[in-house]
Amino acid sequence: MTARINPFADLNEPPAFTTKPKKEMPVAEETIARIADENNFPSRQAPKSTNASRRKPRTYRTGRNQQFNAKATPETIQRFYKLADERHVPLGELLRLAIDALEKSRDPNRSSE
Repeated sequence: MTARINPFADLNEPPAFTTKPKKEMPVAEETIARIADENNFPSRQAPKSTNASRRKPRTYRTGRNQQFNAKATPETIQRFYKLADERHVPLGELLRLAIDALEKSRDPNRSSE
């Protein structure tokens, strides 16, 4: 018993596989939609979102490559973006300007904290 047995030896032609035919819908989709609306069935489609709150993306080539994260309230973040938009500067530049203004207004007689 040195020869291997061929499991396909008795097959003359390989079997032909085909896909099943698509079943026809017994009821039209318009009818189904009308019945669903009449009976207040919710749709499975996700509601379309409004992009009214999206702001325009800021793209500046400034050479800044360090990330700085801070938690803030939504109102503070909105004010920060508004100031950057009014001055037409990147967020990093606005942060630098704010720090410069704070350092300039610091009382020289007051000790550092």
